[in-house]
Amino acid sequence: MSAHLENPIYAYTGGRPAVAGQPTLVFVHGAGHDHSVWNMPARHFAYHGFNVLAPDLPGHGRSQGKPIASIEAIADWLMGWIASQTDGPVILIGHSMGSLVALRAAAQHPDRVAKLVLVGSVAPMPVAAPLLSATLDARDKAHAMINQWSYTPDHHLGASAQPGMVLTGVNRRLMERSAPGVLHTDMSACNAYTAGEADAAHINAPTRLICGERDQMTPPKAARALQAALAKVPDGAHIIILPNAGHAMMAEAPDAFLDALRGFIVTP
Repeated sequence: MSAHLENPIYAYTGGRPAVAGQPTLVFVHGAGHDHSVWNMPARHFAYHGFNVLAPDLPGHGRSQGKPIASIEAIADWLMGWIASQTDGPVILIGHSMGSLVALRAAAQHPDRVAKLVLVGSVAPMPVAAPLLSATLDARDKAHAMINQWSYTPDHHLGASAQPGMVLTGVNRRLMERSAPGVLHTDMSACNAYTAGEADAAHINAPTRLICGERDQMTPPKAARALQAALAKVPDGAHIIILPNAGHAMMAEAPDAFLDALRGFIVTP
């Protein structure tokens, strides 16, 4: 057993226990985040015929242990953890760093992944040197840079699809809750993962890419190479573009994001 599996792991279930015979969705969060970025879609699917698992990765959120240092190792951990929760195939949904983890996991364990959703994803996913440096020794600066690049300008002025919430402020608080070194470990893992297109070539599960039209971190045009690499995907890996949304599309365009997810996941 991996040492990482020995540490207590928290997973959000959408507020409902698993039901035998229902399909299982596994949501994988991005760098410096935790399960809470998935609260709305996780809860929706939990009340509409699906089992839901949205884990805090090791060293994140409520999960103990240390953050895992590579995409490949996180994917290995994830599939081992999933095996401890269910013996059936799952639908993997990953955002940003989590999308790379889901991509790698689906390539390495094709028999365990029924469908794959890559949200805000490109491969490779290089991290700008100033940001990577800031995650190591200037966390406040790193958080400000991530907010600047993750949200569309309207949200920097306080606009929000969630009344009473300033999304950039919520995201800053979420990143600030991470232990020192977590964000740097995550960003370094993204930067170092170069096998994305090769892994994509092995995936044969139905796959969708969901992109924010105004995403500055993983722009839709940059996702085209990953789409092309998913050559074995039945009927092609279609890209769904959410209008006027940035990298933080689950928060910026929650209804459009949920519609895109439902349109793919509930289709036989």
